[in-house]
Amino acid sequence: MTREQLAPLLRKKDGGILLSCHVQPGASRSAIVGLYGSSVKIALAAPPVDGKANKELCVFLAKKLGLPKSAVSLAAGAASRDKKIFLPESAEAALLEILP
Repeated sequence: MTREQLAPLLRKKDGGILLSCHVQPGASRSAIVGLYGSSVKIALAAPPVDGKANKELCVFLAKKLGLPKSAVSLAAGAASRDKKIFLPESAEAALLEILP
């Protein structure tokens, strides 16, 4: 993925970036599936109960991007499949490597 292709998925905010995600909870394993419109589609093994999928999403992205868990947080969409994840600006280069 190039920076031009990544641009619609990101928005700069408060010294970091917001990543648009479309989440599919209850999958057999957690994985980045691909693109879903102007979002990254992510399958999560966690069920959509009691915030487990939200927590799994943050932990999964932190691990994939090589960031501490505390650097990744849910900014919007706690009860929705469409979510905004707050990441440090330094994660942009790692996103280019992990996204299809």
